Order: sequence, then C-alpha cells, then structure tokens
Amino acid sequence: MRTRIALTVVTISLAYVVVCYGPAHKVIEDNMIVRACPSEKTEQQKSLPTVVVVTTGGTIAEKHSPKTGAAVPAISGCALVRAVPGLDTLAYIQVVPFSNIDSSHMTPEMWRNLSARVDKILKNPEVKGVVVTHGTDTMAEGAYFLDVTLTSKKPVVFVGAMRDASDLSPDGPANIYNAVLQVASQEAQNFGVTVTLNQYINSARYVRKTETTNVQTFNSGENGYLGYIAMGKVYKFHERIPAVKLALPKKLANVALFQTYAGDEGNFIRYAVDQGAQGIVVEAVGAGNVNVQVFDAIKYALSKKVVVVIATRVFNGAVYPIYGDVGGGKTLQDAGAILVGDMLGQKARLLLMLALSNQATVEDIKNYFKF
Repeated sequence: MRTRIALTVVTISLAYVVVCYGPAHKVIEDNMIVRACPSEKTEQQKSLPTVVVVTTGGTIAEKHSPKTGAAVPAISGCALVRAVPGLDTLAYIQVVPFSNIDSSHMTPEMWRNLSARVDKILKNPEVKGVVVTHGTDTMAEGAYFLDVTLTSKKPVVFVGAMRDASDLSPDGPANIYNAVLQVASQEAQNFGVTVTLNQYINSARYVRKTETTNVQTFNSGENGYLGYIAMGKVYKFHERIPAVKLALPKKLANVALFQTYAGDEGNFIRYAVDQGAQGIVVEAVGAGNVNVQVFDAIKYALSKKVVVVIATRVFNGAVYPIYGDVGGGKTLQDAGAILVGDMLGQKARLLLMLALSNQATVEDIKNYFKF
C-alpha cells in the first residue's frame, strides 16, 4: 500500500550503507526519517566527504510499466545510488527520500517543505552538500525556489534524467555521479543551487528546459553555463551572480501567471484579481508590451493593490521601458507595473510569491528583480 514504507538496509560492498524506503507517492513526513544512513563510517570512508542525496521522484526514478508501457515511479533512492558505478570513490553517500512523484505534480508548498528539509540536512557540519534528484519538467523552478530560500551556503545540485531507467541508455546514473562530483569539488563551492545534467552546470537563476525529450535540454540562454564536468573534474566558466535571499515563509502568497497573446482581452487577469490574487506575473510580447485590453486589465489589478510584474514570452532578452504607446513597456512601468529584466515568468512568479509572503514593499520587490 502507498501509505506503508518498507525499510530495508542494503550494504553495497564496502562502499556505503543506505536505507531503502519503498515507493512513496506523496511527501514523506520529516518525523518518519531520523537518519538515512545510521551506520558508522568505515576507515576507508573517513577521508571521504559526506554527500546527502534527497530523492523527490521524476523520470530518473521511473521505469516502463509492463502493463501500460508508460513510465511510472518505480525506483527507490537506494536503487538510484546502487546504479551508479564508482560513486563510493567520490563520497560517503546518505539517502533521504522526500517524495516519489512526477515533477509536473510539484507545488510551491512542496518546494517550501523541501527547502526546509535540505536546510536542516546542511546544518550537519559533516555534510559537504546535497544532491536533489528531481523531475526535469519543473526542476528549473524548484532549484530557483531553493536558491532564494536556503540559508546554507553549501552546494546543492539538482539532477534528473531525460531517459528513464528502462531506456536503452539511461542518463540518470552518469548525472548522479557528476552531481556528487560537483558537490565534492572545490571549483564549484560558490555556485549556489545549480541544475547539472549532461555534464553542464547551470545557475538556478537562469536555467531553463529547452527540449522535451533530448538529454541536452537545460541551458542558461545568453548568460551561459557556470561550468562543465569532464574527465572527473569540474571546469569553471563563470562566477555565479549573487542571489536574492528571502526567508522561508509559513504560508505562500497567491500569485498568478499569464502569458498574453494576440487578441487577449485581459479577462483572466481580472478574474485572478477578483479571486484574491495578491500578485500577477504577465509574460508580455517582445520587450514587455501588451495590447490595450490587457493594459486596462493590468491597471484594474493595480487599482486593487495587486502587485503586477512584467516578463517576456520571448526566449532570450529582457523587458525594457522602450515603447510609449498604450500597453508599451514604458506605459506599463509608469502605471506601476514592475519590469523583471530577463527573468523567466515562472521564476518571477516564485520570487514575487516569496517577496509578498515576506511582506515586502513595492520598492523592495523592484530591487529584488534587479538581480
């Protein structure tokens, strides 16, 4: 049954001991887990850094069902670790299960709980850093949420797979290996939270998913990769831009996200306001422009003291106060909307949500989006 958790201790040669938990299709409560690896380190392991792998599910933990032929959650955190040859030469591994779901089912509230769990793990002075296995669909958002809310400066690497474990050539094991290597590497200690797949290291702030099925799906657009992993080494390309840091709130604000389109009448924005939205993110066209109807809807939202931020639906580039006709970026800014630079709409929503949850002023929020 899904509500039961089977506990099995598995010893992998002399490398590491992990605790396997059975399938969990919901978040596992913190009080159900004391330690993922209760055994003491062997003499061989004492010189290795301790890396905790927090599992949340996703394609990396899925196999094809013989009944349906579709990929479904099927692999425990223990099994994920066991599938990675040579991992024991990099670190002493502990596994902490958080959930086992497809990341399309993730919510900001779950990321809030995940952030709290990871911060708690990182407070242990013996822990070098954390690897979070996560589905790729919403990985960029989850990584950014933790990047903003974690208090620890230790490395946290989000990792997943585009091919499930039943595939002819699954990419999960190599991605996990590289993620642990990155956590243990001195070259990557100041990267903050990253998304690292297919050897490329992406900043949580800029990373985006760009392919639905190809293993080379994540990139950081015009901002470029932080680094690359090859031949057992991290090659650093860029310094990480400092992240906005906000406290983890008990309750998250209600923030809606909309993408405008030709002929948009702004009705969804008005509906969100009337339904109690505290903030609204609009992915505008071009450099931050909307039509007259959407502009009127945005003014309606602003009149109700709803914070409105403007992103762009364009793949690269930023929003600017360029155009002065009705609905142009300049008129939106003059009306009181906040332009978010080159931040993706999904991440702008999370940042606005966290800012409003921390009772930030409009001026505070404007400054947050300058990063």
